[in-house]
Amino acid sequence: MKFAVSLTMERFSPEVPMATVKNNLLTLARMADEGGFEMLWTAEHHTIECTISPNPFQTLVWLAQHTKHLRLGTSTLVAPYWDPIRLAGESALCDHLTNGRLEFGIARGSYQYEFDRMAGGMPQQEGVAYMKEIVPAVRKLWEGDYAHDGHYWKFPLATSVPKPLQRPHPRIWVAARDPGTFDWAIANGASILSTPLSAPAAEIQVLSDKFHKAVADHPEVPRPRFMMQRRTCVYDRPDGWEKAVQHSMDYGRAFENLMQNAGTVQNGFPEAVPYEAVKGKENYNPENIRKNLMFGTPDEVIEKLLVFEAAGVDQYCLGLTFNLPFELQKRTIELFVKEVMPVFAARENDRKRAAGG
Repeated sequence: MKFAVSLTMERFSPEVPMATVKNNLLTLARMADEGGFEMLWTAEHHTIECTISPNPFQTLVWLAQHTKHLRLGTSTLVAPYWDPIRLAGESALCDHLTNGRLEFGIARGSYQYEFDRMAGGMPQQEGVAYMKEIVPAVRKLWEGDYAHDGHYWKFPLATSVPKPLQRPHPRIWVAARDPGTFDWAIANGASILSTPLSAPAAEIQVLSDKFHKAVADHPEVPRPRFMMQRRTCVYDRPDGWEKAVQHSMDYGRAFENLMQNAGTVQNGFPEAVPYEAVKGKENYNPENIRKNLMFGTPDEVIEKLLVFEAAGVDQYCLGLTFNLPFELQKRTIELFVKEVMPVFAARENDRKRAAGG
């Protein structure tokens, strides 16, 4: 199992300068690069300060100038916000400017608050149809001249300029939770981005079963990769969970605001909805959060990660963007590099030796 980190510029107070936010992201990205993480993922979001990333390609090109080894991924582009020709060209140019390190991740989109501003108010659930139309169109544009006559987009013969550096194109990843999306993505040669959110560990196997069923149903397709992400905080002392859990709860209430349009957003800062208004109150039980999310000392985190490994996850992604204090984000990466990743590297080497013998 390989490891990635999900990082995005985030501000939760107008008192925090953008220069600080930018520099914090750069520091964490360099730490991940030097520490041996496989990938860095960054999201697309608009009009909200808690995720500052109106064009993730810009962020990845910038980070590419300051890192050497990290693969650089979009997690995720929001399909309804893009035109196929523009998406093909911008992603291909990003691939060149990152020296072939781009990983192309796309999704239907999540926050209804954003859809009301970026997609004419359409229900965010409808974004999946846009995704299913735009991904094949982008792939065709990367290949060469292509004319499109679809439901959402129509254009005469055109092509991506430039073409991607990676041949035939960057790896495509699709965010999936329901079986239909797993099946469509794998049938179309895409790898999978998924998350059990705040659900108990059993949800990891549920998602894994969906992935492996889709893989089995499409033997004609080379096996794709399977990434899973959780909010993550690694700390030195067993009582370190309290701060991580509190930040997760507070962030979750802001997240509910954006998902449900259940509160106000002032100058880009969403208010945290009252506890009484949240859905799935069991997800706000401190003990459930401590148990379900990737919070723990290095030994506790290793035990939790073994569940992901057993489920066939190829890449575990540390979700660090939930207003966790910067020092805790840094300490999480430090402890992960020093005490967690070597355990899984050793396990992989043991398996290789066993297979070779």
